[in-house]
Amino acid sequence: MSAKKRAAELSERAIDDLVVAQADEKADWEKPIQVRKTKYASVSLSGDLVARARFFAHLHREADMEAWLGRVIQERLDLEEAAFAELKRDLVIKGKDPRQEA
Repeated sequence: MSAKKRAAELSERAIDDLVVAQADEKADWEKPIQVRKTKYASVSLSGDLVARARFFAHLHREADMEAWLGRVIQERLDLEEAAFAELKRDLVIKGKDPRQEA
């Protein structure tokens, strides 16, 4: 009997029993793999903001507005992180604790 036909004939309970019975058999398992979940986030934007973003993505010859927005956000975050690092460095040089500057 082919493996496909045999698998189709097994009930869910029978498959579970088979897996449990073979769980400790290392030869029956493939090498473990690691899977990392890609983290995506949704952001709500107004229609006007989307239209402006689409215009500038097109102006920059980017076919995918989402890719362009991702690049723009990454560039902005890089600028913000650099400014924050400089501010923190300046405060340390002046002898002030940046955590108390709020």
